[in-house]
Amino acid sequence: MGMERRTFLGFALGAAARSVFGRNRDDAGELMAGAGLKVGGCDWSLRKEGNPESFRVAKEAGLDGVEVSLGKGTDRLPLLDPERQKTFLEASRETGLALPSTCLEILHRDGLKAHPKGPLWVEQAIEATAALGAKVILLPFFGKQAIHERAEQAAVAERLKVLAPKAEKAGVILGLENTISAEDNAWILDQVGSPAVQVYYDSGNSFPRFDIYKEVAWLGGRRICQIHLKDGGALLGQGRIDHPRLLEALLKGGYTGWLMLETASPGGVKEAFSANAAYIRKLIGEAGQK
Repeated sequence: MGMERRTFLGFALGAAARSVFGRNRDDAGELMAGAGLKVGGCDWSLRKEGNPESFRVAKEAGLDGVEVSLGKGTDRLPLLDPERQKTFLEASRETGLALPSTCLEILHRDGLKAHPKGPLWVEQAIEATAALGAKVILLPFFGKQAIHERAEQAAVAERLKVLAPKAEKAGVILGLENTISAEDNAWILDQVGSPAVQVYYDSGNSFPRFDIYKEVAWLGGRRICQIHLKDGGALLGQGRIDHPRLLEALLKGGYTGWLMLETASPGGVKEAFSANAAYIRKLIGEAGQK
């Protein structure tokens, strides 16, 4: 897309420490403004779900990385196959793009809150994600698998208590994506008590039912492992969400990870993702100059 990557080292007020589980420092004043933020895309939004061709599309759109779907299966996730893993790793290497995260989309069908196979899928996702060198697994909780009730949240927390040590050992984070409040998400995290269980925050899912600007600042970099950005069917900056304010809130909370585009594609995938990535990088650059 022809846009140069910006570097913000000149704006550093201190080192932005981050552990293997992606936790940031509490004092946002010591974080480099915008440092570490990268812009990626979800393979399903790139219209290449579960396909290594997603990396080529992402490269053409000027992204930094791709979130990869783990696929659906009867007994085993497709990306547990070493040969299939190899195709994604080769695509990552050939394009020079990162593979920072995966999505366990089978939980849309076999939810973690109650389905007997839910924990098995998470265990397999941990193995596959570690083999791919990624650090975050998106665990979705939507539709029939939503966790609006406290009893449902408690059931998920109990299962995560067993799964978290396995994720810790593998060096990956289980990221909870849902439509509950920041406070309810924090309650689940507190019950589990592991740095390997965090929130995968989706601004489009939470807006306007919650004050997303307040929520991301309150959750902060210690509880948010990754971010989905979207705004209905609009290009970023042309919809209802105030993205400059959202980025400011994220930085205030100490977040320094990936900004993953799960955006619509009016006018075409390459064109939309290029425009969205350019817009977000412009905001990051402006934040670095403050």
